[in-house]
Amino acid sequence: MSEFQDQVVLVTGAGRGVGRAAALAFAARGAVVAANDINPLSLDELVAQCTAVGGRARAYCFDVAKRMPVMALISQVVEEWGRIDIVINNAAVEPETALLEMDEWDWHRTLDVNLSGAFFVMQQAGRFMRQMGGGVMVNIGANQSHTQPQRAAYLASKAGLLDLTRQAALELAADKIRIHAICPGAPGAEYTHSLREQLGDKLADHLVTQADVIQLILFLCSQQAAHLTGRIIYCQCGQERKGE
Repeated sequence: MSEFQDQVVLVTGAGRGVGRAAALAFAARGAVVAANDINPLSLDELVAQCTAVGGRARAYCFDVAKRMPVMALISQVVEEWGRIDIVINNAAVEPETALLEMDEWDWHRTLDVNLSGAFFVMQQAGRFMRQMGGGVMVNIGANQSHTQPQRAAYLASKAGLLDLTRQAALELAADKIRIHAICPGAPGAEYTHSLREQLGDKLADHLVTQADVIQLILFLCSQQAAHLTGRIIYCQCGQERKGE
């Protein structure tokens, strides 16, 4: 029996990317997946895929950028499943707008989803986890070792998420709630060129794939990592390897 058998895992932003892959990985290991996204079509497809790999899943179409929808989301998950064991905070928006051209709406929407949304979910889910005697949360950040053009709002929100992760881990450790952040991101061209000069054909061995990121999430949520909290882990992601 899998360690995650019958555990309830809430994944925000489950419709795509790391969130989708994480939802499928937990479902394949026997977890109950509470899949959240604002796109109901992507959720319907994901729920079907989770069922196909032998898991259980239910769609929760809420916008995490506002407190009241998050309160409704957490309450509904707890009412239907009786608990929340794990939270993967993946919901994010990433406008590609130059700093001098960005309008106020894009700026606030990015902060609302990427930072405030994670805060609301952590706060509301954390209250239930405290009553249960513990839990795990993993926030999906961004690798900021190399800045990217037209990403001011996105990278600012993700920088704030890391300090929020550290503070939450400190405050909630006594409640046996473990909190981490994983920061995947494509390496910048200068960084890749430097590595290629040093490593040549071995470059791929120094870059992780999405599958590697998912394995890291599973590890941090497992009992093997029960002694860890407040870890911020940066990953330089390359192309998916053949067969993955």
